[in-house]
Amino acid sequence: MKALDTNLLVRFLVADHAEQSARVRSLFEQAEERREILFVTIPVVLETLWVLKAVYEIPRAAVLQALEKLSALSFLRFEAEDRLARFLTAAKGSKLDLADLLIGLTAKDHGCSVTLTLDRKSARDEMFELL
Repeated sequence: MKALDTNLLVRFLVADHAEQSARVRSLFEQAEERREILFVTIPVVLETLWVLKAVYEIPRAAVLQALEKLSALSFLRFEAEDRLARFLTAAKGSKLDLADLLIGLTAKDHGCSVTLTLDRKSARDEMFELL
């Protein structure tokens, strides 16, 4: 099994570089044909969320749709798939920044009662506590 870096997911979703985007599409098509699995880590998911929002200024709803699209691809396996599913569900009913939501859920999954933060907005959520 091989893992994917953030830039491959971004090129696939945004398709802003013709040659690189074609290479990624080809990789994905081959993986699907050969029934190969490509692995996506939580840090890659987190960075993808950030890049889509901060660099490409893609609205929250479209970022979530993109992540749902990726999670539905049969040849992709995500680290902590159950957490990703909970994240996608929680994001629809939460106003938390998407990256903060994923950080908070990850901490909860590792037994943390809260995530300490200096971010007043995040601290309004029960997963966070203002330092």
